[in-house]
Amino acid sequence: MSSTIRLDNIRKVFGQPGRQVIAVESLNVEIKAGEFFTFVGPSGCGKTTTLRMIAGLEYPTSGRIHFDDRDVTDIATQKRDIAMVFQDIALFPYMSVRANIGYPLKVARLSKQEIDRRVDNTADILNITDKLDMKPGQLSGGQQQRVAIGRAIIKEPKVLLLDEPLSALDARLRVEMRSEILRLHRRISATIVYVTHDQVEAMTMSTRLAVMDEGEAVQIAPPREVFSAPANKNVATFVGTPAMNILPGVVADGDGAWLEFLGGRMPVNAKTAGLIAGLERVEVGIRPQAIKLTSPRDGGIKGTVLLREPLGIEDEFLLEVPGGNIRVVAPASQDGAEGQEIGLEIKPADIYLFATDTGRTLCCGIQNPGD
Repeated sequence: MSSTIRLDNIRKVFGQPGRQVIAVESLNVEIKAGEFFTFVGPSGCGKTTTLRMIAGLEYPTSGRIHFDDRDVTDIATQKRDIAMVFQDIALFPYMSVRANIGYPLKVARLSKQEIDRRVDNTADILNITDKLDMKPGQLSGGQQQRVAIGRAIIKEPKVLLLDEPLSALDARLRVEMRSEILRLHRRISATIVYVTHDQVEAMTMSTRLAVMDEGEAVQIAPPREVFSAPANKNVATFVGTPAMNILPGVVADGDGAWLEFLGGRMPVNAKTAGLIAGLERVEVGIRPQAIKLTSPRDGGIKGTVLLREPLGIEDEFLLEVPGGNIRVVAPASQDGAEGQEIGLEIKPADIYLFATDTGRTLCCGIQNPGD
């Protein structure tokens, strides 16, 4: 079984009048039953506070929280049918893995036979059956995290909350544990609510995600939509590695509409012109993977290679261009030594435009007169 979670106009304020800090502001989210939903954003954006309010570890200053049709806003944590995995694993070091996983059922006074049955089943789900007689200190970091997750899911909660559970692991273990958690989601029926500052985790694991910024959910959508159609510049630069390049652009008239950036001019059609009508300046966004490096040519966009970093089958280039510096990801076979002038090719469909005052997205891909 799993629960739908609904947050209605949630607001959370810490501190006394005159010295208040708004952690969460006007948050409205509905998380579907059985969904893998992620709150993602930088430190201090309100994502962990939101998770703690869902758990009942914090109470909202205003607004209501519902599990299905039940208002749980003022209900204690232990009565919400939830389980939570924290960033700090916090296993009992003197207990075996079996005892750690089964501890919540022992507290609930279930029979030893029932506890053993459910521990065995949980260990099988998490691939740690051969570790049950070990102590936590004999396990790797990833195995310890599996034990912590096992201790949470053995209660068969309707809602499983995970607060940055992979942040203490090294890069290789994080990748392995992402797969383990996704596999777990497919085998249990709980709604999973996940919190992370790592946009790669959010993009690869989530059914939907909420990008948080200064206490507000600025965009709630499936990962691909957040990547391809970001709501504003902050979302666009947060999601994607390396971050989207942002450059100044000028809207010019005369013999049609034009967009000037990177020292060049690009004509736009009537639809795109309508989206930027009345503006003199915009911010131009281009993802590093969308820029093709070529031989420089007269009249074309050019840049100078400042730094070239090998990544394996691809290299990351830092280029000096008119208006600033940009990053480009290109095949390792690409020509372009440090200090060399190089050409850039950019398709209109890969250009994003943002308002200079609010950062809101004006368009995701421009269209030239031939479109």
